[in-house]
Amino acid sequence: MRLMRTGHLALLPFILGGCAAIGGVMPSDDTYELGVPTISKASPVRRGTQILVAEPQALKALDSQNIVVQTDPLTIRYLGRSQWSDRLPRLVQVRLAQAFQNSDRFKGVGLPGQGLAIDYQIVTEIRSFGINSASNTAHVAIAVKILNDRNGVVASERIFEERVVAGGSDNASYIAAIDRAFESVTRDIVAWVTARL
Repeated sequence: MRLMRTGHLALLPFILGGCAAIGGVMPSDDTYELGVPTISKASPVRRGTQILVAEPQALKALDSQNIVVQTDPLTIRYLGRSQWSDRLPRLVQVRLAQAFQNSDRFKGVGLPGQGLAIDYQIVTEIRSFGINSASNTAHVAIAVKILNDRNGVVASERIFEERVVAGGSDNASYIAAIDRAFESVTRDIVAWVTARL
């Protein structure tokens, strides 16, 4: 029994050290947002139309707070000490909805669960959203469908994508490039949806 007690006491410093690390001694990840682009009001206003922005579909690698870096066509890793402020699909959904609202082209823009009587759903899938390390380029690709909510018919569909060269090889430069690519894609999506309805 004496030997067993000694063994447990010998392990105590390591256990306490682990608790200290869990308690916040380790540095926290930098948390990043996506911007909401300014939308030109040159296109026709669809005041009588209400739309719902569904949460985008995404593969598991993109369905998290991790920021994706593609190191080769078949391999990805995550950007160190960095994360999105929410799950990427949720963050993209909210920013897209805000862009549609800011365009002032629709009678109403809502998210699921808000009780909005809608005419069309904007259904999206995130195909790519991150950095290609070989080209030091941000790549954002989002597939979009306009779904008539009254009859379930897809009115139109298209894939939007943009590539932006990062200004450096640090995390902040990568995030800035991703944000610029996303803003460009978002502007194109809003303009396209408006023209199709």
